[in-house]
Amino acid sequence: MTAKHYLFLFLFIFCFSSFPSHARFITGRPSPTGLLSDGISTVKNLPYLLLKPPVSAEESCEQSYGFLPCTTTVLGNMFLIIVYGYLMYLAATYLSYGSELLLEILGPGIVGGLFLPMLGALPDAMLILVSGLSGTAETAQSQVSVGMGLLAGSTVMLLTVIWGSCIIVGRCDLHDSVAIDGTNTKGFNLKESGVSTDIWTCYAARIMAISVIPFLIVQLPQALSSTSGRHLAVLIALIISLLMLVSYCVYQVFQPWIQRRRLAFAKHKHVISGILRHLKKHALGRLLTDDGEPDTEIIRKLFETIDENHDGGLSPSELRALIIGIRFEEIDLDQDDAVSKVIADFDTSRDNLVQEDEFVEGITKWINEAKQTGGAYLESNTGTFKFIDHFHQQTKREHALLGSEEQSDEVVENVENPRWISIKAVLMLLLGTLIAAAFADPLVDAVDNFSEATSIPSFFISFIALPLATNSSEAVSAIIFASRKKQRTASLTFSELYGAVTMNNVLCLSVFLALVYVRGLTWDFSSEVLVILIVCVVMGAFASFRTTFPLWTCSVAYILYPFSLGLVYVLDYVFGWS
Repeated sequence: MTAKHYLFLFLFIFCFSSFPSHARFITGRPSPTGLLSDGISTVKNLPYLLLKPPVSAEESCEQSYGFLPCTTTVLGNMFLIIVYGYLMYLAATYLSYGSELLLEILGPGIVGGLFLPMLGALPDAMLILVSGLSGTAETAQSQVSVGMGLLAGSTVMLLTVIWGSCIIVGRCDLHDSVAIDGTNTKGFNLKESGVSTDIWTCYAARIMAISVIPFLIVQLPQALSSTSGRHLAVLIALIISLLMLVSYCVYQVFQPWIQRRRLAFAKHKHVISGILRHLKKHALGRLLTDDGEPDTEIIRKLFETIDENHDGGLSPSELRALIIGIRFEEIDLDQDDAVSKVIADFDTSRDNLVQEDEFVEGITKWINEAKQTGGAYLESNTGTFKFIDHFHQQTKREHALLGSEEQSDEVVENVENPRWISIKAVLMLLLGTLIAAAFADPLVDAVDNFSEATSIPSFFISFIALPLATNSSEAVSAIIFASRKKQRTASLTFSELYGAVTMNNVLCLSVFLALVYVRGLTWDFSSEVLVILIVCVVMGAFASFRTTFPLWTCSVAYILYPFSLGLVYVLDYVFGWS
């Protein structure tokens, strides 16, 4: 029997046990003889066994949609939270799987940049939406804390527990502050093992940190102790949040194209540095004069050595032979593309040949560019300048930070039976959306009822429990992907985590702010906003300016989780700060 069968069996048992039942109420009475105990008169009401006073006959729960089970007991609501949470987990899984199938067919661009991030945030957005739509404004005000708890808990869990776990499972040996793919001989060494990402992951972290701006705007009136401008602040924050959502989606759509252009430029700079080093080597280091200017006589002699047929011009085949002889092993170089770009740089006459004067002028221009980038460092022992070597090392590092071309490739390989895969993807997306829409409201009701039964604030239940349901499939996928121990997979893993938090900060917050504005609710979530700001800014700043994360950095993420939970408790329920 599969897990789904067990789930439906549990639902049937609970529905059957939820029907009203009647029983005789037994009261304690003394024994008539005083010699025998009836087992009742000696029983005492132990307060630590009662989570709340017994439910009165008049007190009852309201069934979701008029037929789904409900209860006022602690265990019953706990069971419902588990069941509905599992259903939300299934919804997230179906949405994730359908998105991957759709990406396989249509590739990145609009699908990868626009639809996939929104579909990933759909379960959270659904729960936030229904938490503020239920009943009257008073009821919505009490239940909306579930939505805020989910929003804060999801953000904190992604950037702390899941982030730190990805560091642990994805760790590799560090050499010169760069992780070596597939190596793990250092074990759990806090400084000599870790994870490396590309520069695009840093950009994703910076975008995530910027996405907290709407939180600052909506919180501004409370920070200034003003009550008159709160409703207006919610509207302004909503508009800015929607604008940031549109901007982020546009960036995601064009990001593969931007990445390919930057990667192509980095490869061309690598070709330039490689050719300059090659010419410097064959010129015995005397490519420059004593005052650091290009030595045109040496450059002309090098031209003659490259011009094999001595016709006074370098043909594409001769340039290709030069590039093949240099052996660019560090990068996956398209030699024909490199030759065409060299000709485009040198061939001012547009005759598809590089003449001697054009070669001298082009090499001189490259040397001056390398000077500006690499700096003119004089080698004391030879009297020559080593800025070309610095330029070469810098271009190698820039290419490594940009990642491999596989990440930015927009060409989708041919797949078998694309029509069936497309139908399957659409059905998965529809099923996930329907499940999320159908069971979001019952889950919020169960959390609210459990909060009443246990006197535990609903915020903490939604902060801890609900993100486990809505983000579990994303967490498992991220950890499995990070365990491949490669820079490319680590970059994609952390970029997805930062992207998910960004969607929480713009899409889910937009839904939340729209509810508060339309229904006229009160914004009193100062401590929750503070937690989101602290976690996003700390982790965003931490990941924005570095691409290598030693193992010790996971401790920063793990410490932030209990700190966030404790901070909310202290501010809300000790100092009463709202």
